Amino acid sequence: MPETVMSDTIEKEQPRGGDFAAEISTLQTQFDLIRYMRRTSQAFGFKNFLICQIPGFDAEKLAVASLLSNMPPDLVSKYDSTAMVQYSVGLRRLRETTTPFQITIDDWEQQNANSPPELSGYLSLLREHGISQANYFPVHDADGRRATVIWLGACTDLSMATMMELQMIAIHVFNRLMEIGAVFKDNSVSLSEREIQCLNWTAAGKTSSEIAGILGLSEHTVNHYLNHVTKKLDAVNRTQAVVKAMKKGYIS
Repeated sequence: MPETVMSDTIEKEQPRGGDFAAEISTLQTQFDLIRYMRRTSQAFGFKNFLICQIPGFDAEKLAVASLLSNMPPDLVSKYDSTAMVQYSVGLRRLRETTTPFQITIDDWEQQNANSPPELSGYLSLLREHGISQANYFPVHDADGRRATVIWLGACTDLSMATMMELQMIAIHVFNRLMEIGAVFKDNSVSLSEREIQCLNWTAAGKTSSEIAGILGLSEHTVNHYLNHVTKKLDAVNRTQAVVKAMKKGYIS
């Protein structure tokens, strides 16, 4: 298999995380975590990040499993609209291992040699965004919920020390993400799956148009969900609805 796992070939590289991991326990909201992950990504030379639950074998879209991300909207929309989840080498590997690993675009192409033209189109789009490698860090919390933290960017042979540091950060970030949701869990208001998805992407800074593309809905439908959930949460606007949803534990 042309898959790269943890390597100890570059031991001279010094960890760059500093006190980032210690800072995680002080983060209070999803917005704090997004800012933290952006800084961490930049510090390690990555372009984007994605934290998501590990989709089941019958999953059709990744957006539903996404917990936190700064992925470009066109990449997310293209990924789900062309059902790339079924060709993901990384997701297959995540179902088999709890060890960090790396996947390159070349790995995708080689392990999906008979895939449809849509895959080549998606991989070309990744390259246009400067992404040629995904670095996967499997995580889980005390309740056994499994997920992964993925950092994406140029092909890089990460040292053992760096991989270990990123794994530590991934574990702390995911557990903090789960804690933020659990602390404020409130079942007094019932939100639908679509309403929660729209709120999650709003919290990530996406517009109604971008959310529509990600979820495969019309912009009108997205606005309907957001307006409805704003009323449900007794909020004056979407921003306040996001804050209230976070405090109640519906999004994290």
